[in-house]
Amino acid sequence: MNAIEVRNLTKKYSQFAVDNVSLDVKKGYITGLIGPNGVGKSTLIKMMLGMIRPDSGTVKILGCNMPKQEVDIKERISIVSDDCFYYEHLTIRDSMKMIAPFYKKWNEAKFKSYLEQFELSPKKKIEELSKGMKVKFSLAVALSHEAELLIMDEPTSGLDPVFRRELLDLLADLMQDERNSIIFSTHITTDLDRIADYITFINRGKLVFSESKDDVLERYAIVKGDLQLLDSDIRKKFVGIRETTVGFEGLVDNRQEALQLFGNLAYFDNPSLEDIIYFTAKGGRIRG
Repeated sequence: MNAIEVRNLTKKYSQFAVDNVSLDVKKGYITGLIGPNGVGKSTLIKMMLGMIRPDSGTVKILGCNMPKQEVDIKERISIVSDDCFYYEHLTIRDSMKMIAPFYKKWNEAKFKSYLEQFELSPKKKIEELSKGMKVKFSLAVALSHEAELLIMDEPTSGLDPVFRRELLDLLADLMQDERNSIIFSTHITTDLDRIADYITFINRGKLVFSESKDDVLERYAIVKGDLQLLDSDIRKKFVGIRETTVGFEGLVDNRQEALQLFGNLAYFDNPSLEDIIYFTAKGGRIRG
């Protein structure tokens, strides 16, 4: 079963569009949602959550149709975002009193234990919290009502390296329960290198791929070599290629084909998720 099923989701603005995106988020796994800033990741998430109405397409979450079964869905999911959705003038304690009644499975003891773990005082007002502390508060709320799906939109961008590491460990522990699922949107791809099982890549409003991280990293390759190896046909084999006076470095999405093409004449390296985003977003020839 899939935690999320998106089919032909489209939303068009005057200068931007999420264009006919279909994807599955596997239940029991962490799916990383990647892409440059401003390409549609947050818009896609907001459409999944019913915060933006799509022009066309359908969303199903935990087997329920959005927005028809929105209340049931939101009982079973949690959201952690770079944005703060809580009333700034309230204290953490007062915020909890307002949030708890919305969830049948709210666990006050668990919430208090997370406040203690994250060193958050219940007496602090939301407006007094730093960006990182607000994310910690959102996470404490998210983990305190037995949500089956955790949707995270750029959650680590305001966090210091120590808590970022702590957060990733916490998410890994959460996934010990195979009923749980996480979709994790971020431009800090090193976080996903550590914990993601699947990767969904959005670029310019279109889906580039959505598949196992291991399959992605096995299929793509960085190729480096002498400029004499290139001609107009060979350049077309690259997703993106950077040329300098001393040689070239490029990304291919078919490692085996490139190995047959270049053999021992070029050097092959494993790409990072950041490399894949960079060369895909730039596209074509990049002058060094």
